[in-house]
Amino acid sequence: MVRWFHRDITGVEAEAMLKSRGIHGSFLARPSKKNVGDFSLSVRVGELVTHIRIQNTGDFYDLYGGEKFATLTELVEYYTAEQGILQDKDGTVIELKYPLNSSDPTTERWYHGHLSGPNAEKLLAGRPEPGTFLVRESLSKPGDFVLSTLIDDKRTDGMRVSHIKIICQNDRYTVGGSDMFDTLTDLVDNYKRKGIEEVSGSWVHLKQPYYSTRVNAADIDNRVKILDQEKEGEGEKSKAGFWEEFDALQKLEAKSKKGREEGQRPENKSKNRYKNILPFNDTRVRLQNADPNVVGSDYINGNHVRNILFEPRDRKSYIATQGCLATTVNDFWQMVWQENTRVIVMTTREVEKGRNKCVPYWPCEQTKNKKMGSYEVTHVTEREAIDYKVRVLEIAPVDQPKMSRTIWHYQYMSWPDHGVPQEPGGVLSFLSEVNTKQAEFPGGWPMIIHCSAGIGRTGTIVVIDMILENIETLGQDCDIDVPKYIQMVREQRSGMVQTEAQYKFIYLAVSEHIQATKATEKASKGAETEYGNLRLKHPPASRKVSKNKEDVYENLSKGKKDMKKPKSDKKSGSVKKK
Repeated sequence: MVRWFHRDITGVEAEAMLKSRGIHGSFLARPSKKNVGDFSLSVRVGELVTHIRIQNTGDFYDLYGGEKFATLTELVEYYTAEQGILQDKDGTVIELKYPLNSSDPTTERWYHGHLSGPNAEKLLAGRPEPGTFLVRESLSKPGDFVLSTLIDDKRTDGMRVSHIKIICQNDRYTVGGSDMFDTLTDLVDNYKRKGIEEVSGSWVHLKQPYYSTRVNAADIDNRVKILDQEKEGEGEKSKAGFWEEFDALQKLEAKSKKGREEGQRPENKSKNRYKNILPFNDTRVRLQNADPNVVGSDYINGNHVRNILFEPRDRKSYIATQGCLATTVNDFWQMVWQENTRVIVMTTREVEKGRNKCVPYWPCEQTKNKKMGSYEVTHVTEREAIDYKVRVLEIAPVDQPKMSRTIWHYQYMSWPDHGVPQEPGGVLSFLSEVNTKQAEFPGGWPMIIHCSAGIGRTGTIVVIDMILENIETLGQDCDIDVPKYIQMVREQRSGMVQTEAQYKFIYLAVSEHIQATKATEKASKGAETEYGNLRLKHPPASRKVSKNKEDVYENLSKGKKDMKKPKSDKKSGSVKKK
């Protein structure tokens, strides 16, 4: 979903936003201040910003020539999909890649943002209760909204969805008539009490909201507070919003019918740590160079997992797998070698509460090196941090010892068994170091992540990492949808993210990451002002962050802030169509 329409900003404000918060390819649309009724498309091209005029004739939208569209949304979606059509005067291609989202007009969970009428009907049709409602942006008239409600139509003796336009005038809202409201919440609350009469004479009653799980990343702290609130149940406190969302996910998971026959074969059963936690056939890792005379020799309990919700799709990939058994250690190192993995993330101790969680599959400092099937693995160094250990290992084929590769093994030690860490700062610091190392290998080689079963902690870490990568690339104004991410990874390995506590922990980790980013940006702006007031003839050559990300996350809970360098500022360019 996108919210690239900003209904009340000038060209100067749009330019400032794109330069401070956007990246190359970021864009937004806004009303034209010069030609009332027209619109402008503001796009960041490198360090510059260019503005493209959009004509609204009343019958269609176009760029004063070229393709014509029925709605502004269709125009923007066309030029987003058809890269290369727009060019600057010097021939530079203008790419519409990343929408710079406006703030939501409300934090209410019934607000669904950029949702089409047919998609709203599809969502509401899945609910049996008349009076289920949601509010969405108007796609035909940007800046207005639509109240979509499932109603029991007595005339047709059936259910249908009613769409009532909400007009925004001078930052106030109305469905017509004399009643005006300061906020969308006030409007909805009013008509929940009174109902709304359609032009046809039918009455629309708003009873239960259809909640959206989409949230603007910058507003996730507010969403966490809302989801954490307990609701009044029948005589006692009922479960909070986190439970509602996670419960809905679990019901979807129960409907999955994807095949897992390979893990159920008699020859492979002993290779599974838990008999019911098996890899999907379509995404499972297949061991190469398997012995054709040994049935099942290509099997390992692991799945390829990719972020298919995010472009570009080749940025990072993962292998989610179980903790090694004594009989699968050789298979594990075969997988490490064939997948060209350089970073392994282990989120469990070898033994927890007296239970074996993972066989130590690496040589210790005393052993130094060990033969693992066709490979020899050597211990190089080991370093211990507050919450984790980092081991540097080397792997080489036994028959080709000079073809060695260095492997970085990160073991997170502070994740409690059957629970989650008390606060996410330690995990965020750990992921920051892991990703710094993974970034040294840009070939698309997968990072291997495992716990014991390879679904609970592993799924939690994978989802957090995917969402943070999205935010780091697109900025805090991007939309994120935690349940959608979990659904996506569960389509690739079943059961990823096992508990409500892990589900909530994902939200908390993203929220703390956003808070840390805001803190560093605020501190950075303060530093820029300080340098300006000093009127330095030769400002510092580098204004690097004084602490690394690990320190930022750790200090956030103590109220400390850090510094982050803002983007530079240059003049904008102009545009022509190809």
